[in-house]
Amino acid sequence: MRDNAQQMATLSPGEEAQLQQTIEMFRVITQSQPLDYQSLEILKEAYMKLGMQKDVVDTSKRIAEAYVQLGQLSSAIMEYETILQRFPDDPDVRKALNDIENKTNSFAGRSAMPEAAGPGALATEPGKARPGGLAGKVAADQDDGKAAMQRIFVDGKLVNAQDFGRLWFTPGPEPVTQVNEPFLQVMADKGVLGLDKSLKLITERARIGYLPLEKYDVDNELAKGFPRALCLKWCILPFDRMSKSVLVATANPFNKQAAAELQAATPNRLIWYMTSPPDLVKALKKVFR
Repeated sequence: MRDNAQQMATLSPGEEAQLQQTIEMFRVITQSQPLDYQSLEILKEAYMKLGMQKDVVDTSKRIAEAYVQLGQLSSAIMEYETILQRFPDDPDVRKALNDIENKTNSFAGRSAMPEAAGPGALATEPGKARPGGLAGKVAADQDDGKAAMQRIFVDGKLVNAQDFGRLWFTPGPEPVTQVNEPFLQVMADKGVLGLDKSLKLITERARIGYLPLEKYDVDNELAKGFPRALCLKWCILPFDRMSKSVLVATANPFNKQAAAELQAATPNRLIWYMTSPPDLVKALKKVFR
């Protein structure tokens, strides 16, 4: 408890205000997306920095429950055991661990089953690649998400192949001086497909958390620490930092090339969030004037 008091004493009023905003924002996100354990981790860390121990424990339990729902039992056990280190007699945790043990025993004799992929599959870490969504490595040929978008919109018969080919833009090697508008925005501007519909569809298909960027206090200095041309080229914005993680906004969660290039610019883990294309473009223009 003394460590928490010391940590709070070192926070400036501005930092405390930012943490409160983070808590408010991620409470909303995790209420609508209870299995988004990445967002729950961010919420937990904000509580921890403010010394809100009860909320830290409650959020840890929610993280563990999300892992259980996603079939990631080993991760759930680790989260519960972390709680037990502080509160060894917590009845909820003891019961949850007993339930997991029973569930694990029911799998005895079966071949090992891979853990289900959840929102964490969209995060990138230095030197690692994860299946689906944004990955930390990229294939030899540039994967900017075009194939995934084509499967969703063309194969899904929402956009004809001619319109898709006409509207999709792949940046070349030439220097970038202005934001390349996201494909979803271009489709909406041309009257091909409404933004609300495409945004909802992509968020669901990518299983990525949605964050209303217009309500977030973007860390401009953090964003400016990343290559300007890279952010404008792929329309991506690092908007906040929580410990060793950097939060990044995108309107194309399938763009592995963008993920790889941005990861190369930082030793920190990247956590990606879908956001509204107009808000993303506006924020980028404000940061990189």
